[in-house]
Amino acid sequence: MPENTLLLVDGTAVAYRAYYAISELSTRAGKPTNAVFGFIKMLQQLEQLWKPTHWAVVFDGGMPEERLARLPTYKAQREPMPDPLRAQFADMERYLERARICSLRMDRQEADDVMATLAAAASGVVLMATSDKDLFQLIGERVFMISPSKAGVRMGPAEVQEKTGVRPEKIVEWLALTGDTVDNIPGVPGVGPKTAAKLLAQFGSLEQLWAKLDEVPSQKLREALAAHRADVTRNVELVRLRRDLPVPVAIDSMVVRRIDPARLVPFFEEMEFDSLARPLREQLSEGPMLDFGG
Repeated sequence: MPENTLLLVDGTAVAYRAYYAISELSTRAGKPTNAVFGFIKMLQQLEQLWKPTHWAVVFDGGMPEERLARLPTYKAQREPMPDPLRAQFADMERYLERARICSLRMDRQEADDVMATLAAAASGVVLMATSDKDLFQLIGERVFMISPSKAGVRMGPAEVQEKTGVRPEKIVEWLALTGDTVDNIPGVPGVGPKTAAKLLAQFGSLEQLWAKLDEVPSQKLREALAAHRADVTRNVELVRLRRDLPVPVAIDSMVVRRIDPARLVPFFEEMEFDSLARPLREQLSEGPMLDFGG
């Protein structure tokens, strides 16, 4: 029996990418639809390319209280979501419901943690459609990262090490040292990706780095590490993804289902997506579908 493949899509990231990739698309009445159209096209391309047996689109549900408690400025530098994009999320979710694609949004939980929990629970291959380097820590022999936009690009453990200088199991410590400007997490001043990778290669772990700090050749680097040890310890907890969230949907219910044109054509017509509606109208004219799967 073929192994299951679970495709997890970072819905918020894909929505942003779609919004900025397609401009000035709207209905005749002036309703913006660019993000919705791009979102649908990216999902269709991902399914056609990777042919998952199961899939889910995961949206951010807000900031976890435990991360904000550790660092009140966590992600505080990010610009607010553009109003025209925010207004389109309801239609993206309507599409997912009509296409019978599982979507998840957990209150005050980031998409990364939900995806990490699902990846840990899955028994087959897991493909994570995202560009967030925090998810490098999940990559392993059966868990891979794929690009939402670059066809065929798949990252495994070897690719993570080539890109960062460390294996996936060391990503948390690597990020704790470097910090993450995208998430507004300050690292050790003067410690970039290459220096962090060298330190972890030399000492093996943060625990050993602290135990043998006097063996760090550079006095300036030793002093910076010693002064920011508490920050690094905090960062470990900030960047380590949770894998134990009470996700309310079972993986078995994420099975990929055949498209039902009768459910989607009215939606596409309302959104004035004629290029998407046309092939489904042709299917409807050929007669009713007898089996929609799942």
